[in-house]
Amino acid sequence: MKKKYSSKQSESDLNFLHNAQDEDIDLSDIPEVTEDQLRDAKIKYKGQPIPSGKVRVNMYLDADIVAFFKAKAGGRGYQTLINDTLRQSIAGENLETLLRRVIREETAGYTVDQSEENQP
Repeated sequence: MKKKYSSKQSESDLNFLHNAQDEDIDLSDIPEVTEDQLRDAKIKYKGQPIPSGKVRVNMYLDADIVAFFKAKAGGRGYQTLINDTLRQSIAGENLETLLRRVIREETAGYTVDQSEENQP
C-alpha cells in the first residue's frame, strides 16, 4: 500500500533553512547533551550496537608479515599499524565496490561497434 501524502504545505521556511548561519538558529529549547549521555551512548549499524574500543584477538600471522610491520613501526606499535592497514583495506574495498558500480551504471547504455568499417 502506497503512503498517501498530505496536501498540506510544509510550514518550514526552506529559504531560511538553506541560508541560515549557525548563530541564526534558536537552540534555546534543545537541552544540552550531558557527559553521562555521551558516555552511555551506543553506536549502531543497521540497528545492531557496534562494540566500542578494542577487542582482543589471538591469531597466527606469517613471520614475514609480523617482521614487516614491526620494522615499519620501529618495533613498537606494530599492532596498531596492522589495525590501521586492515581499516584502510576495508575502506578501499568499499571504494572499489562503489567505483565498479558507478562505472557499470555509466557504461550500461554504451556499446562497442565491432563492424568491419571501424577495424584498422
